[in-house]
Amino acid sequence: MSKHIHILGICGTFMGGIAAIAKQSGYRVTGCDANVYPPMSTQLEAQGIELIEGWGTEQLELKPDVFVIGNVVSRGNPLMEEILNRNLPYASGPQWLADTLLRDKWVLGVAGTHGKTTTTSMLAWILEHAGLNPGFLIGGVPQNFGISARITDAPFFVIEADEYDTAFFDKRSKFVHYHPRTAILNNLEFDHADIFPDLAAIETQFHHLVRTVPGNGLVVCNGREESLQRVIQRGCWTPVERFGSDDGWNIGANDQISLNGKMQGTLQWDLLGEHNRMNALAALAAARHAGVPVAQGLAALAEFKNVKRRMEVRGTVNGITVYDDFAHHPTAIDTTVAGLRHKVGKARILAVLEPRSNTMKLGVMKDALPGSLKDADLVFCYGANLGWDAAASLAPLGDKAVVRDDLGQLIETIAGAAKPGDQILVMSNGGFGGIHEKLLQRLAQ
Repeated sequence: MSKHIHILGICGTFMGGIAAIAKQSGYRVTGCDANVYPPMSTQLEAQGIELIEGWGTEQLELKPDVFVIGNVVSRGNPLMEEILNRNLPYASGPQWLADTLLRDKWVLGVAGTHGKTTTTSMLAWILEHAGLNPGFLIGGVPQNFGISARITDAPFFVIEADEYDTAFFDKRSKFVHYHPRTAILNNLEFDHADIFPDLAAIETQFHHLVRTVPGNGLVVCNGREESLQRVIQRGCWTPVERFGSDDGWNIGANDQISLNGKMQGTLQWDLLGEHNRMNALAALAAARHAGVPVAQGLAALAEFKNVKRRMEVRGTVNGITVYDDFAHHPTAIDTTVAGLRHKVGKARILAVLEPRSNTMKLGVMKDALPGSLKDADLVFCYGANLGWDAAASLAPLGDKAVVRDDLGQLIETIAGAAKPGDQILVMSNGGFGGIHEKLLQRLAQ
């Protein structure tokens, strides 16, 4: 008789991924969420996972072996309250995953403020290309695989190691549960202002991650980040390989890769931006630790297709191209715009921004926004639901920035400004009201 788990908050990317690999591992999986709708609902139902809308206490009648709790669930949730009242067994998603499915795996964890999803996808693809058949759990859909999670019989498991907190009853970062043997520390900046008071608080969580990496493991660390140097200095019991610096992995002007000053080969691919070059170094270093030679890693990256929503072309109408990108933190916005500028030369870039993450909504990063958009010719910002004045924050950009609180008006304003040859770069970590399709339809008129 297979064991049964019931997942609360199953429709998030992460919990949906856990559901998929639990099902593949032979568990009976059921789950509930506040809003059960596509694409996640269709993906889950296709795998034979039963979904229930809402938090009704009648779900206790399912009598699972354990309730797995996603971090959207808080005290006051009627189903959770009843689980607590009846003293029923429950665990967080990361804890359950680590204790049951990752127990005997060589885990490769990818942590960092930016580039986690892309770097995790690169690393999984390099191992796959080398015939190592890794399992993985990624917070997006890597186009080389077409799915965000799978488990295999192979020893390797690649996971996007998030610093966000685990559950309402466990305020540690998710990544302390995974016990990686290979850990990538991609970069570290202030983010998640809703749960972390300052950068030092996040550095402490990264220090806790470093404490879990065994002595026969490897820490792959961005050599350009002072924050990560501080993390390592607080104590590290594992060999460290740095990337982005001469005393480790580096990449030259012609995309030539070197390790400790020795040439390793050339990176040949279509991805844009310095951030992706750094992501590639991290992935190559981690894959080498798992036994993949650099030359083989480079061959894999030549066939790497980026994750959905990373500078993804959504369509071209009348010579105007619309891109979709997940960038929402000023650093990511800066590198994304710079990458597009490098690609399109003197063509006009119209940057369209929805400040949607908790950090952005709180206005913590608002003063960094104008600088991050400096490479764009025109800037259009969706100002609804913010606790701060977007127009005032973008004032340093002068008349090249426009703020609208109504999505329809925003689309009209962009369409009115757009000319053939323009590149429209839409940046948000959410659906942005389906603006991409609406804009393409409007431009076609």
